[in-house]
Amino acid sequence: MNNTSPQPRLGISIGRNALLLATFALACTAIIAGTFLLTADSIEEQKRQARLKALYEIIPREIHDNNLLEDSVDLKLTALGHRGSQTLYLARKNNRPIAVIYPVTARDGYSGNIDMLVGITVNDRSVAGVRVLQHRETPGLGDKIDRRKSSWIDAFRGRSLTNPPTEQWSVKKDGGAFDGFTGATITPRAVINAVRDTLDYHNNHYLTLRNQF
Repeated sequence: MNNTSPQPRLGISIGRNALLLATFALACTAIIAGTFLLTADSIEEQKRQARLKALYEIIPREIHDNNLLEDSVDLKLTALGHRGSQTLYLARKNNRPIAVIYPVTARDGYSGNIDMLVGITVNDRSVAGVRVLQHRETPGLGDKIDRRKSSWIDAFRGRSLTNPPTEQWSVKKDGGAFDGFTGATITPRAVINAVRDTLDYHNNHYLTLRNQF
């Protein structure tokens, strides 16, 4: 009569399978980590190029002669939605400041934060331009804040706290001077408020801020 038990062999099989699974998991982790390390620099460079493109759309190359990426300062401005240090840029012509480009985060978008750059001129304290860098607003509705989807964002160029008056810095639905989006009022309202807040910050703090550059 054969009394040999299959349990030891079964235990060996389970142990071997567990080892194989662990080895496979480690290999996958190594591949993912390696891919991240290989692509991290590329992702950062893409972000840098996207930001540089937005900067040049706000302050075209022909109206300034300095390096915007180098003529910058890192500050945390909670009034502009910053939760950490952000980079502000100064545009100069013949070494004279002509505009400050502020990173701004509107935290009251419909689907979350709306990150953008807002350029404010030094001479007349008006908006030089606005570009949205990142958002999660609803495709086909709120995403019209993106210059690739709509020219709506261009309506801020040349505006100031007197054009229109402060009380009219809102969508027309709220009695303001700016167009909204059909079916998506929250998104343009958030952007309008953020641009107005940037103008207000610039008017009150530029003379102190320029000493940081």
